[in-house]
Amino acid sequence: MEKREKFSSRLGFILISAGCAIGLGNVWRFPYITGKYGGGAFVLMYLFFLVILGLPIVVMELSVGRGSQKSSAMSFNALEPAGSKWHVFRYFSMAGNYLLMMFYTTIGGWMLAYFVKMLKGDFEGADTAQVEGVFTALTSDRNGMLFWMVLISVAALLICSMGLQKGVELITKVMMSSLLVIMIVLVIRAVTLPNAADGLKFYLLPDFGKMEEAGIKEAVFAAMGQAFFTLSVGVGSLAIFGSYIGKERSLAGEAVSITALDTFVAVVAGLVIFPACFAFDLNPGEGPGLVFVTLPNVFREMPGGRVWGSLFFLFMTFAALSTIVAVFQNIIQFARDLWDWPLRRSVIVNGVLLILLSIPCVLGMTDWSSFTIGGKNIMDIEDFIVSNNLLPLGSMVYLLFCVTRYGWGWDNFLKEANAGAGMKFPSGRGVRFYLTFILPLIVFVIFIQGYISMIMK
Repeated sequence: MEKREKFSSRLGFILISAGCAIGLGNVWRFPYITGKYGGGAFVLMYLFFLVILGLPIVVMELSVGRGSQKSSAMSFNALEPAGSKWHVFRYFSMAGNYLLMMFYTTIGGWMLAYFVKMLKGDFEGADTAQVEGVFTALTSDRNGMLFWMVLISVAALLICSMGLQKGVELITKVMMSSLLVIMIVLVIRAVTLPNAADGLKFYLLPDFGKMEEAGIKEAVFAAMGQAFFTLSVGVGSLAIFGSYIGKERSLAGEAVSITALDTFVAVVAGLVIFPACFAFDLNPGEGPGLVFVTLPNVFREMPGGRVWGSLFFLFMTFAALSTIVAVFQNIIQFARDLWDWPLRRSVIVNGVLLILLSIPCVLGMTDWSSFTIGGKNIMDIEDFIVSNNLLPLGSMVYLLFCVTRYGWGWDNFLKEANAGAGMKFPSGRGVRFYLTFILPLIVFVIFIQGYISMIMK
């Protein structure tokens, strides 16, 4: 068996783990729900939930990865007590990573397509209806969507085929550094637009009245849900990176760095979106409409908008591609851990499978658009299975595995999490009680709430 690769630097590990967590939800959902639920007041609540909900599970997932030196395909086998069945979770973990990529590569393809469209000047001289028409045309063009989906998938597979250090780590470092620089440049441009101050006030000033208006309960669930889902915990997509690092640094500190970077991108995205939308009197909605209709309209009005729009969609492409590379790397490592496959074989076999399995998502918007379940098309169904089922239930598995004596156990988890220099994971009796009895209950409530929201729609 070939020797397992390691990251060449701590920065590489933090940027790649953050790259996995930083995705499209940071840009098209976080700013919108922040504006809706009271600006700065919501951000404070979100940060609180991030610390008490998301962070502990990030530390646990990283600990299981580092403790086993395996991806989630084999990590539970290495750590579970003899005779227990925790390893069965690997099938759910693998399914979760595959399902996520079955729709995420299509959205990543849209970002790449829009970067090229902006660069070519496709939006210059277009009116609002024509801008909307561009997105409608893209999402009803089967062959076009397949082309962009395959292109971004092949790019990610090529990066993974170059190995951990020379491919995944090196290129993600470049992408993530560029992403952060582009964001700062876009913020400077956005906040210097006319009327930008109104957008900043709407976004950042705590407004408890607005929170009350939208409903305190709804705001709390929105903050909990966003804090929980933003970090992509639960399907082993972070555990893999834990398996590539040594024990020089404790994991609580590393988890804080990853979470801080993820939050930074989410908050800064709002600093671009709200001033820009307020400057041109456009409503910053949520979801694809914000990114593909509202913002191209903003760039169309803005002096030098073609350049700013191209930069924005380059940033969005990097955000999507960094997640795709991270999850592909996890999927490729599954086969290597399970069957001892060489890198090349795992890349080719998984690459073909991933592209084939991503085709139904595209067809679900075109040839198979009449196929829906409960009003959801194929993309929405895949998203619902991952986000509302596999992520919360997977998080519950990691949580219980680390805190109960029927799993890896509290002492083993703490020893692994706290090995090395840096911030230690708290070991007090109150923390243990919270993690054993209260946090699983909260995760379960988030899981149930996903179904309630779906039924109430």
